[in-house]
Amino acid sequence: MVRAAGRVRNSAHKSMSAEERKVILASSLGTVFEWYDFYLYGSLATIIAKQFFTGLDSTSAFIFALLAFAAGFIVRPFGALVFGRLGDMIGRKYTFLVTVLIMGLSTFIVGVLPGYESIGVAAPVILIGLRLMQGLALGGEYGGAATYVAEHAPHGKRGLYTSWIQTTATMGLFLSLSIILGVRTLVGEAAFADWGWRIPFLLSIILLAVSVYIRLSMNESPAFKRMKEHGRTSRAPLSESFGRWKNLKVVILALLGLTAGQAVVWYTGQFYALFFLTQALKVDITTANILLAVALLIGTPFFVVFGTWSDRIGRKPIIMIGCLLAALTYFPLFKMLTQAANPDLAQAQATNKVVVNANPAECSFQFNPTGTVKFTSSCDIAKQVLAAQSVSYDNVAAPAGQMAWIAIGDVVIQSYATQGLTLDQVRATDQAFKKSVNDALRAAGYPAKADPTKMNKPLMIGILTLLVLYVTMVYGPIAAMLVELFPTRIRYSSLSLPYHIGNGWFGGLLPTTSFAIVAQTGNMYNGLWYPVVIAGVTFVIGTLFLRETKDIDIYARD
Repeated sequence: MVRAAGRVRNSAHKSMSAEERKVILASSLGTVFEWYDFYLYGSLATIIAKQFFTGLDSTSAFIFALLAFAAGFIVRPFGALVFGRLGDMIGRKYTFLVTVLIMGLSTFIVGVLPGYESIGVAAPVILIGLRLMQGLALGGEYGGAATYVAEHAPHGKRGLYTSWIQTTATMGLFLSLSIILGVRTLVGEAAFADWGWRIPFLLSIILLAVSVYIRLSMNESPAFKRMKEHGRTSRAPLSESFGRWKNLKVVILALLGLTAGQAVVWYTGQFYALFFLTQALKVDITTANILLAVALLIGTPFFVVFGTWSDRIGRKPIIMIGCLLAALTYFPLFKMLTQAANPDLAQAQATNKVVVNANPAECSFQFNPTGTVKFTSSCDIAKQVLAAQSVSYDNVAAPAGQMAWIAIGDVVIQSYATQGLTLDQVRATDQAFKKSVNDALRAAGYPAKADPTKMNKPLMIGILTLLVLYVTMVYGPIAAMLVELFPTRIRYSSLSLPYHIGNGWFGGLLPTTSFAIVAQTGNMYNGLWYPVVIAGVTFVIGTLFLRETKDIDIYARD
């Protein structure tokens, strides 16, 4: 177990100094900027696919653009190792100054990078290289910012001070969406798709200049400076952090008992909710973005609220309660969201359920992200047609040798298999089958898209805000707790790795994993099992094996 021990400095009631405010501003502004850069790419993935992957068909181009985006998440733990080691050896200030430079320049270069039509295959290769650099830099940024701010904070206020950093991911997302919307409105859709998409990337140079200027004027953290003066810095921080069981045990607990659950709650509240609105509930993207932006504006101040409360009542109870609430309420909340956003869909699901009756031996794994797999069995073809319409369905096992069929309310539609059919026959049969399914769905009340006039937008905002509040509970106090878990000499390395494995892998892969679950089971709510299970596991492990850290004196832990 992690022991809460150490001396306590009597400075909880000390007012924030100008230097401390500057530390928080420098760290938070730089991290806002880096998240802004990171989200830009994700938001513009469709346009980037057309600009840099035009040597492929449109579906594959989009998938490769998303894979390039995912590469930034995958390399984040490696960035944590590289920059964590540097931060523990040479200092916090210069290390996370380097990270902001790398990510800022990488983002600016994307804005001036010629497309596939100009330089051919070199364009996507350079783009992926830039994404990897951004992911590495982000892997080093958070640990540096959290450590730097916490080591400047007086005892009793670390939760408050570090909570400002926790607002930055949400603020970065909000800033990127706002600038994209503003530029799109200013230049028009056609111009934006042609060249206007580059403007948000180019504007990042202004944020970079401000961030670098402020960070250059900062001093090294007092805890690291004192340790360095006494010659107690680590010569091999990675070996100390991960090669010794005493510390490795804490790293593992930090991952499974803190950051894994925090990550899935965060990504569900801010990313999967948006995906669910647009893909499953068929809400138009502009409306969905605006509603989520409103929820973010309402919820973001609570990062600081819960960070401050964690200084008083503890980090652990707030984080654990957030994970527990998420695990217990996600299913009812997302079902309420369906009723509020697309009541016609909710009514159709309740009164005219869709059932696929098929031999399980004929059904294969339905996750087909590139669209290149050609399904041939009657089961796979039936499920593929329903998945393309984002229709939830139940599965019923049929005896071997029976052709699959779809029941939509009282209407039964026979599927088909391609075996023995010519190419022309397959095309004609497929067209007729899809038309029959679509006609039956419309007749049963399944809408092609959500009706804006029937949306309960106040309720939608309320549900989205509650999801964001869960994010603030688990994320607001976590920087302070991670800092307090590890000694100064290996703090940067030790906290960065579990944070970025949790957020880069457990969280970053949540949309893909949840989508795969939905595609396989046919139920649009089943993707929630991924965050529910992970948040539940984190609640159990964190509750049983982690102790409170708010009273630890980090200055006594060189």
